[in-house]
Formats: sequence, C-alpha cells, structure tokens
Amino acid sequence: MPQMPSMAAYRRPVHLLPNAITVLALCSGLSAVQFALIGRFDLSVAAGGVAALLDALDGRIARLLDATSKLGAELDSLADCVAFGVAPALVMYVWRLEGYQLGWVTALVYAVCTALRLARFNTLTDDEDEERPYAKEFFVGIPAPAGALTIGLPLYLELYVGPGWWSAPMTVGIWTLLVGAGMVSRLPTLSLKSVRVSPSLLVPLLVGVALAAAVVITEPFLALALMAGCYLALLPYTIYRYRWLARHPEAWGVPLRQRRAVVRARSARRLGLRPPRRRRIADPRRAGTTARRTRLRRDQPSGSGVAGSGVAGSGVAGSGVAGNGAASPGNGMPRRSWRRLGLRSARRR
Repeated sequence: MPQMPSMAAYRRPVHLLPNAITVLALCSGLSAVQFALIGRFDLSVAAGGVAALLDALDGRIARLLDATSKLGAELDSLADCVAFGVAPALVMYVWRLEGYQLGWVTALVYAVCTALRLARFNTLTDDEDEERPYAKEFFVGIPAPAGALTIGLPLYLELYVGPGWWSAPMTVGIWTLLVGAGMVSRLPTLSLKSVRVSPSLLVPLLVGVALAAAVVITEPFLALALMAGCYLALLPYTIYRYRWLARHPEAWGVPLRQRRAVVRARSARRLGLRPPRRRRIADPRRAGTTARRTRLRRDQPSGSGVAGSGVAGSGVAGSGVAGNGAASPGNGMPRRSWRRLGLRSARRR
C-alpha cells in the first residue's frame, strides 16, 4: 500500500497576484525614466502615480488573500527602491540637474537615502514597538512613496504654473537633498494605516474624496502639488503628537478620542482634585412648598420675644413700635412680608 506524503512535503504555494502587482509597480517606475528621457514629463509624473497606486495595493491584497511571503516582502522592497528612489532621482536629473555642476551627485544622494530608508524599515524589530506601543502609529522618517511625491513638487508647479524660482537648478538641487535627508532622519511621520475615522465623519470624508478625485482628473498637477503641501504641513502636528504620547504613557492603547480625557482624569487624581458634582434639578412642586413653608415660618411671631418683653408693657410702648407700625424680629412683633405691607416686587427687565 503506497504511503501518503506527509504534510511537510507540501510546500506553501506562492500566490501570483500580489507579486505580479509589485512587478507592475516596478515597471511603471522605470517607465517614468523613459518618459523623462523623451521630454514627456507629464507622462513621467503619471507613471510615478501609477507606481504609487500599485504599491499601495500589493501589500493589502497579499494580506487579504493570506499570501504574504518572504519572497514578496523582498520583491516589494526592491521595487520600492527602484520606483521611488532611482526613478525620481533620474527624472529630476534629466529635468533640471543635468546641466548643474553637482546635479549627478545630488541624484545619487537621493537614491542612496531611499535605499537606506528601506533597509532601516526592513531591519526594525518588534521589540521597539513593544517598548513604545504608540510607535506603531508613526513611520521613522519620510516613507519612500511620500518622498517620491514631495520631491516632484517643483516639477508639479512648473507643469501647472510655468517656470519660476521653484524650477531653478539650485532650488531643485537643495529641495532634493532636503527630501533625501528627511527620509533617513528619525523624524516621526504619520502612518495612514493607524488613522481611524468616526462614523459621523464618514459621509463628509467620502464627499471630500469625491472632490479630490475630481480635482485629480481635471487638474492633476495642481492636485499633486496640494497633496505634497498638505503632507509637509502635517509634519509639525505629527512631531507634537509623537512627543505628547511619549510624555503620557497612560494614553497608550486608548482610542484617539478618549486620550485627552484619560490624561485629564489622571492629572486630576495626582493633584487631589474631585470631579465636579452633578447639580440636582429640584422638583418645582417641592420648591414651591418649601418656599411657602419658609415664608410662613418667617411670618409667625417669635415666642421668646412675646414672653420676655410683654406686649402691653414697656417692651412695645417704650420702643416706639406702635408709633411707626414697623415690625422687628427682635421685639416680639410679627414680621410682615412685602405683600402685607402693600409693596410690589421689582419687575425683571
């Protein structure tokens, strides 16, 4: 009787779809260089956008199909290095840095920074995330796709507005070096994977996505410039949020909308403060009964004043109470209210 092969004999198959999408992203990035060589920089930007879109899809599809593998991870890293490191550097060199004295050095520096950024991302261990759980919400340095987006900001402006100071070789070279330095820096940047949207904001967000898609279709270069500007504008907020989480360990693992409340509650306990008491709303019928009882108690004569001073004696006549008709709480006479005296209460304006 033939023996059945063991389970170890079966190797886990490698799914084709995620790896095929990664290869397409690599080809799209290299096509951007080819379009730049023939002078079609608009098509070069479009090819880079397609590469970024495919790069965002391959990892999600692999996790959705449970098709993650070591081969796919290595292939994705190499594709990112070429599509978002080598290709943008060559496009910027062909566009403006070719006649610049240090243009080729600038392009090489940016490509090396992208490779170092991806190598550091692959070597990050899970121990750092266990020590700092909030670090999962951030990237270390500018990611490679975001770097490819921001490095093309001068090119977007020239394609939309026209030549200017932003398209000068000196400006483009300095901007390329700054973006490369941001990629290898320890600067915390926001990770879109950790962004959670409230259900109440879902409909306005979908409307905003539709408007953004309309702008991308009608004015693609303006949309890319706005996206790059918004990403750079979020960097100060991201740094503030990272440092705030580092100072408040009690907010780790708490949803974003509840973090401030948790920190305030912990601070109040440290200072020995009590939470404010809730005000009780009195029953209007009880309130009216209590006011009537208080008024009747004030109108009743005081027993000690009558017995002690004598109504017919000198306590009344000598004090001159009968002469002026006024009542005093200390002379034994009943205290008259404003209604018995014929007075009217002042109207509220």
